[in-house]
Amino acid sequence: VFRQVVDREDLLALMTPVMEGTLDAHGQKDLASGMSARQAAERQYEEEFTGHRSPREWWRIAELPSGEPVGFVLPARNNYHPMIGYIGVLPAHRGHGYIDDILAEGTRVLAARDVERIRAATDLGNVPMARSFARLGYVNFERAIDMVWD
Repeated sequence: VFRQVVDREDLLALMTPVMEGTLDAHGQKDLASGMSARQAAERQYEEEFTGHRSPREWWRIAELPSGEPVGFVLPARNNYHPMIGYIGVLPAHRGHGYIDDILAEGTRVLAARDVERIRAATDLGNVPMARSFARLGYVNFERAIDMVWD
């Protein structure tokens, strides 16, 4: 079952535990720098998600029929493309295939806007996410390498 994100805290309450065991390189870097999971989630929310040019009504939380949250997806639009801005599965629910349902919902939200294409990206080390993109028909058409100064 999917519902809209209510507010900032509704999402941060899920983003924080998703940081546990994350395969996202940015999240891993933040945690390795000494940030708490909550601080890393807040940083990502403020520095990335608030910059999307899309309505927050697009954002979805996935729940079991009992109401227990499973994960979330942030369909978005940046300055260039409609995209899957972020997707996460809570640690207790990883490995059960929910990622495909959550990605499909994010894709559906964007496709309902009659967009020409939807972009998404993941880190090389996030093999489960890359496999989900492939299962749902996303085409790997380019690779990027981000380098930073130590």
